[in-house]
Amino acid sequence: RGAVPMGRVIADALGADLDVVLVRKIGAPGHPELAIGAIDEQAHRHVDRSAAAWVGADDDYLEQESRRQLALIRDRRVRYGHERPMVPIAGRVVIVVDDGLATGQTMQAALRAVRAASPARLVCAIPVAAAESLAAIRPLADEVVVLAMPEPFRAVGWHYRNFDPVD
Repeated sequence: RGAVPMGRVIADALGADLDVVLVRKIGAPGHPELAIGAIDEQAHRHVDRSAAAWVGADDDYLEQESRRQLALIRDRRVRYGHERPMVPIAGRVVIVVDDGLATGQTMQAALRAVRAASPARLVCAIPVAAAESLAAIRPLADEVVVLAMPEPFRAVGWHYRNFDPVD
């Protein structure tokens, strides 16, 4: 929702390049906002198997939903400027930004995708996070910057005045 505008502000402040890491959550059956996993642009999928079992997401559901989300990723890559090459990552400091961490599934997918491209340093920057989700992403980044970890954590959108989708 807000990661691209936040990324633009950070990139401008640092005089840095901006690009997007396209990942999509794999939502629970009947509850698409509840992430049970995520998939990246190269079709690498990570699924929280205990969460998937708890919500009744079997292998057929996960495969079908993964294909659907991957199609959306590919459509967005074209709309976001596929004709230009992606910003090179290897050997550079890369900051991956999101608007917040609820389950952390999409950030985990994004960090894994960026790490595979061999950055010199990988930083995760988020304004608000659930403590347990933050614990899961810390090993995937060289540094994590988070502004708030409210207890109890309810939803990312609760911490914004305006959480409308970015068009």
